Amino acid sequence: MKRESDSLSPAVERALSLLEAVREQPRGVTLADLLARLDISRSSLFVLLNTLKALGYLEQTEKRGRYRAGPRLLAWQSGASPLPAAELLPAFFQEAEALHPEETLALFAATPGGEAWLLGQVEGRREVRSVFEVGQRLPPSSAPGRLFQSPLLAEIPAQGYAVTRRGDAVDVAFPVCRDGVSPIAALVWSLPAFRWNEVEAPKSLSPVREMAARLSYRLGALHYSPWQTGSAETQETLPLDKAQMTALLRAPWTARLACVRPDGAPHVVPVWHEWDGEAFHVPAWKGSRWGEYLRLNPQVSLTVDEPFLPLRRVSAKGIAQPEFDAGDPRLKHLLKRLSRRYLGRSLAASLALPVERSFLIVPSSLKGWQGLT
Repeated sequence: MKRESDSLSPAVERALSLLEAVREQPRGVTLADLLARLDISRSSLFVLLNTLKALGYLEQTEKRGRYRAGPRLLAWQSGASPLPAAELLPAFFQEAEALHPEETLALFAATPGGEAWLLGQVEGRREVRSVFEVGQRLPPSSAPGRLFQSPLLAEIPAQGYAVTRRGDAVDVAFPVCRDGVSPIAALVWSLPAFRWNEVEAPKSLSPVREMAARLSYRLGALHYSPWQTGSAETQETLPLDKAQMTALLRAPWTARLACVRPDGAPHVVPVWHEWDGEAFHVPAWKGSRWGEYLRLNPQVSLTVDEPFLPLRRVSAKGIAQPEFDAGDPRLKHLLKRLSRRYLGRSLAASLALPVERSFLIVPSSLKGWQGLT
């Protein structure tokens, strides 16, 4: 009788051989390389590759392009670092996907020798862009390396980031802090030097700093105050302008939707949402009761907030209107964008989302503020 382990062994061996091949070639391996190395059919290899991509062990930045190490495979190489790579890398790729950066974003960890080691990157959308080599190590004098030095250069805590020139590129590194204070990783924004504008930098860097704060929060930080050893200070309540509200609404936070049940009781549920600058697009999962409640009473409110300082939040009120039904290709495109934003590209590609319809909510009232009185 054939044992189950007998049939599993070749598959396991092929998967490990495939991963070894990818780790040996930081620039990536082609399909032809893998077919020559593995005793496997083309169709079986595609099944294996797609499975490893969906699980986050492999990445393929371009269709029919080379296969490279994904976040979970890269996490295997971080044993010498206190960085929780297996936890942080998927969050990095999800956040970067949501930000849809024009310039390259990268995540670095410190090595025992003081160098900064590249764990992962998402290349910018510009035709001319700065790109790091897979597994690249930068010296302690680099932007990410400077975040881990002791003592720090005086200007780094004051401005909240480090910036250096690297050949024809400029790198700006923000700290990622598990405790909100001490950096354990560096989020790097890299761009060609000819596009660097020091005057416009604060405006351009704000979304990157917010991403570093969200990554810190996802690791357990209760606030984001790098290198500030005193207690975090609350701020006076201040209104958010339209640009600030848009930045918050496009971050990967869920919204809380409040509506009224048929018996008059309130009903509040977390929902995915997409803000297009004028209205919210909200999908309703199959079996969601609130979708039926809205058909009876379309008055709703939405609240989106971030759980760390400066405690920004946005509140909206409006009328919900049915938008796209299941089978409508526009709903499919909406779900594709939302799943990448909330789940990341790898996981989003492997899931079929059971959504019945979406609703359009045009706010009659939209307010945003931050801080505490």
